[in-house]
Amino acid sequence: MKLCRTRRWLLLLMLALGTLLLAGCHRDDGVEWQLNNVSGHMPDLDFQLVDDHGKNVTAQDYRGKVVLLYFGYTHCPDVCPLTLAQLHVVMQRLGPLADGARILFVSVDPARDTPEVMHAYVNAFDPRAVGLSGPAREIEALSKRYRSAFTREPDRADGQYEVSHSSAIYLFDGNGKARLLSTPSNTQDQMVHDLHLLLSLGTHS
Repeated sequence: MKLCRTRRWLLLLMLALGTLLLAGCHRDDGVEWQLNNVSGHMPDLDFQLVDDHGKNVTAQDYRGKVVLLYFGYTHCPDVCPLTLAQLHVVMQRLGPLADGARILFVSVDPARDTPEVMHAYVNAFDPRAVGLSGPAREIEALSKRYRSAFTREPDRADGQYEVSHSSAIYLFDGNGKARLLSTPSNTQDQMVHDLHLLLSLGTHS
């Protein structure tokens, strides 16, 4: 499946990240993770953006919640809606535990993704999803912070364009610590398994 026309170098970037930092690293204090364990390899959750209600928010506003951070955009033709639909199913499978998690959908297309647009989009998938946007420089800084990547395609004749972007999901614990990374090669079962563990650990892990 085409991943928002993600260029080969973007895919290689993610593969390199997995190879260099994550290969064979699945244990953490006796916990058997099934996703890629990035504990100690990535910085804490930190940002200053605008949520889909138009409110200025920071990472501190989500302390106490397990955060699933994903970079995408509302005009994405394929991978973004598919990913958010899968995350909704994951949340359903977690049952009441899912109330301790938040999906943070960060737009890499802030020019078109206003708070109103983001609100309608994320709420069509899951009530625990939050759309985040803001100045382009803040989005770029956050993307670089987690070694993600995106690039805007040239405008077409109708003025429309697509944005190529990485497709990993970053999981942070309730303390804002980067813990896990999910890539398209990981299964829904693996994410449910690890989120169940992460949510059960609470904010004292």
